[in-house]
Amino acid sequence: MSKRSLNGTDFTGMVLLGAEQLQQHAEHVNSLNVFPVPDGDTGTNMNLTMTAGVTELKKNNTASIGYCAGVLSKGLLMGARGNSGVILSQLFRGFGRYATTYEELNTQQFAAALQIGVDTAYKAVVKPVEGTILTVAKDAAKHAVYMSRRTSNITELMEQVLLKAKESLSQTPELLPILKQVGVVDSGGQGLVYIYEGFLQYLKGNVNTHPSANASSGTLTPLKDYTGTPLQPLVAVKVPMTAQSQLDTADIEFLYDMEFFINRQLSHTQTPFHEGQFREALSTNGDSIIVIADDEIIKVHVHSKCPGEVLNLALQYGEITQIHILNMREQHRDLLSAGMDSAPMSEIFAEIPMQQATVVVTPVEPPAEEMAVYGFIAVSSGKGITEIFTSLGVDVVLFGGQTMNPSTEDFVNAIASISAQHIYILPNNSNIVLAAEQARELLEGERSVTVIPSKSIPQGMAAAFAFLEEESLDNNTDNMLEAITQVTSGQVTHAIRDTCIDELEIKAGQYIGIQNSKIVSATEGILSTCQDLLSKMLVNGDEVVTVLSGEEADSEMTDALDTWLQENYPKAEIEVHEGGQPIYYYIFSVES
Repeated sequence: MSKRSLNGTDFTGMVLLGAEQLQQHAEHVNSLNVFPVPDGDTGTNMNLTMTAGVTELKKNNTASIGYCAGVLSKGLLMGARGNSGVILSQLFRGFGRYATTYEELNTQQFAAALQIGVDTAYKAVVKPVEGTILTVAKDAAKHAVYMSRRTSNITELMEQVLLKAKESLSQTPELLPILKQVGVVDSGGQGLVYIYEGFLQYLKGNVNTHPSANASSGTLTPLKDYTGTPLQPLVAVKVPMTAQSQLDTADIEFLYDMEFFINRQLSHTQTPFHEGQFREALSTNGDSIIVIADDEIIKVHVHSKCPGEVLNLALQYGEITQIHILNMREQHRDLLSAGMDSAPMSEIFAEIPMQQATVVVTPVEPPAEEMAVYGFIAVSSGKGITEIFTSLGVDVVLFGGQTMNPSTEDFVNAIASISAQHIYILPNNSNIVLAAEQARELLEGERSVTVIPSKSIPQGMAAAFAFLEEESLDNNTDNMLEAITQVTSGQVTHAIRDTCIDELEIKAGQYIGIQNSKIVSATEGILSTCQDLLSKMLVNGDEVVTVLSGEEADSEMTDALDTWLQENYPKAEIEVHEGGQPIYYYIFSVES
């Protein structure tokens, strides 16, 4: 079917069929796990995110592609769940921003919209990792721009976009060694390929056809590279050692990750702003440069060797606000030293039934005539954990965790329910941090919100304990950020398949112990796995140990574990609580 432009009706049809394809293959996306742990949810998160967008689009669509893309963007943004869902929402957010003034898009405009989507998504991720959905989207968009100058047929262009996306997906294990080690392609990238398959099916009129789960399936026209030479047929990938471990810290040349705003209205010099010159000046000692400017505000992102020079340059154009500077070498060292912070991403876990995130609100009684100084939102994965956070003064607890991630909208609604001058969010899961950050950004200028990037329940508890009502905002933030670095987290669950990770042989059905994202133990018994894991976590023997028993934990087993700890670590301070979390029989926290 030949089409020379896309209107809102076409776009809506493409999105609906893309969402349908993703939904039908969500479990396959979930199954692309690196770790053999029963909590994979990339497919679930992407499906729920797309469903939120489709729901809005079904209620409100016109023949204008700009209008429909905007409606979809808003729905995805508010419904985004997990890292993969947030990135997906950003891809279409950028697409929608480009398309907003158009009634229809031709091939070159459609390709440009895809490229703006990629730029927006990369910007949303502090440290983009290649070999993920970002790479697949980037490669497909780049090829779209190239091909759009050679065809005016939207269907032909989408055919090439899909082929390039599949080719890029097949190469993800070459970019992320952990994928190659386990023998899978990137799950988020696979989800995007399914969406693109739906797009093409609509354009071809094949609305009742469902492609196979094989990412390389199909009989499309052979893809050509930029020289016009046909690419070699895709080879099945023997498709992760962590990706970070493959990078030497010293290789990070532009080590300071900087992001800030320049308020042009508060400029005392009235220096004319030339975006091209400003970018060129930043590139002298920097890369990963993003500059978004309008008459009032300039948003800047750059990786630089010399942060002082960057700030001095920026001061010429106005007052600098909301400065964030991250030492990426320090972050890389932290990742390599392990921590639930660098955790096995939820993209690498496998299927369990999805539960809808729900909100547990503790009655708050702020002063009648003024707001409280501080408010707290935390994410909990069990009833007992919720009670602990509530006892620590958390105002709103979102029930979530692996496979049940709260959406951006859940966080926005929770923020709205708290009467406080400043609100802290404790995501308590590496796959929830981006959604929390997206909620903060949506309310920027309206509410004061700080996301403490806690990536495990123990980290969240440590942060909450470190908070002091009488301290200043800056001191509390610093104290909580420090607290989450002082916790060693552990989890015990069961393996769902045979595998070998970091030279540790694991058999399906064994109990596995995870210390700060790394599987360090695998035995036939829960108690022996717990003992082995805790022996590795307790370095000095006098630490504070917190045990959270899960919903499937046996009380006699918990008593036996408590007795073992008391006998073997008499100097340790031990606390045992019923956490009630699914998936993990036990969660351990060890603090010096």
